[in-house]
Amino acid sequence: MARMKPQPGIMDIALYVGGASHIEGVSDVVKLSSNENPFGPSPAAIAAVERSARNLHRYPSTDHASLRNAIADAHGLDVARIICGVGSDEIITFLCQAYAGSGDEVIHTQHGFAMYRISALAAGATPVEVAERDRTVDVDAILAACTDRTRLVFIANPANPTGTFIALDEVERLADGLPEQCLLVLDGAYAEFEPGYDGGAALVEKRENFVMTRTFSKLYGLGGLRVGWGYACQDVIDVLNRVRGPFNLSSTALEAAEAALGDRSYTEKCLNENARMRLWLTEALRELGVGVDDSHANFVLARFGSAAEADACEAHLKTQGLIVRRVGGYKLPEALRITVGDESACRRVVHAISQFKAVAA
Repeated sequence: MARMKPQPGIMDIALYVGGASHIEGVSDVVKLSSNENPFGPSPAAIAAVERSARNLHRYPSTDHASLRNAIADAHGLDVARIICGVGSDEIITFLCQAYAGSGDEVIHTQHGFAMYRISALAAGATPVEVAERDRTVDVDAILAACTDRTRLVFIANPANPTGTFIALDEVERLADGLPEQCLLVLDGAYAEFEPGYDGGAALVEKRENFVMTRTFSKLYGLGGLRVGWGYACQDVIDVLNRVRGPFNLSSTALEAAEAALGDRSYTEKCLNENARMRLWLTEALRELGVGVDDSHANFVLARFGSAAEADACEAHLKTQGLIVRRVGGYKLPEALRITVGDESACRRVVHAISQFKAVAA
């Protein structure tokens, strides 16, 4: 019998490695590797999860109408042009499945989120990596990389794992310069952390080649339930709904997300604390001689003098019960991504890095 072979591109995918969550032999562990909300989900979301347990024998909504209406009301969007997925990752997968295949190219940036490349390969398309400028999306470099085979361009704004941000007029310039057969996908997983930023929603209203994705995993603290959404022109949403499974989101996930969205006082508290501790953490690390770009998300990218120094610092942090994210896989071997935790966690991190620096000196 002939050996069964997967579709082209599948075996080029390196398995995704998530942030670690425990340290062997250490009990008092603080996880700062996955950009989770240190305060957890809203009490309203927790209550919604508990209520949903009474109806687990029922299938969930196929159209996610209640959550989509809540999203539309919260952001002033057209409910008909919202699609929900299992995290924004699934929306990314839908886009590649629907718009890219063999012979097509999908552009992502040098330090861009790993799922862009993975989803392109899974669809049989060719991922094309474009250099960034000082860890920031370079619009001109992307435009120069476009060809008549380019079907999708993915950028995150704010970016992961760098935390950098480009202004909306630059995003619009990118959209205006793309080939007519190409969609620009703006990943807004961290959009809420940038004050006054709509994640690109207004640009969706102005053009048909633009898609915005968002998530409930970061600010809203629902990473364990996996809820994301996308917003685009009606034609694109109609296409994506044809590849979306009818029951892709559970009732529990849908109800928790809607409740979390409605608890605005809780999210404001989380945003205020993130902004306060992000600034404190950034300044404290810089005082220790660690390079940190201004972050527009709920993490900072700490840059050391070399990959060896970053590895040694990460090992020291583990001895102190602190888990951060190595980002060598994102071509940043000299850096560690550190989630902005609560005040206690941030102070522990700075103290531990200060100890490491003192010994290294």
